[in-house]
Amino acid sequence: MNRTFRGVAYVSVWVVIWGTVASLMDWMLLTGEVYETASSGQAVTFIAYGAATVVLATRFSGRFLAVADSETTDQE
Repeated sequence: MNRTFRGVAYVSVWVVIWGTVASLMDWMLLTGEVYETASSGQAVTFIAYGAATVVLATRFSGRFLAVADSETTDQE
């Protein structure tokens, strides 16, 4: 698989994960009346989950973006 395509797909999956998890948590906090819509709490929720997603994506990137031995021999 093309390395550029793999990188774009990897980032795209993490954006979907971030959006889904942050939205679910936001929904729980809104229904629990912890904060209101368009408040600073809502922004903090999405920023915090975004930061956590960046950390996780960076930690796992070596596993998914490493060039496999079979790909290296194919390109030579």
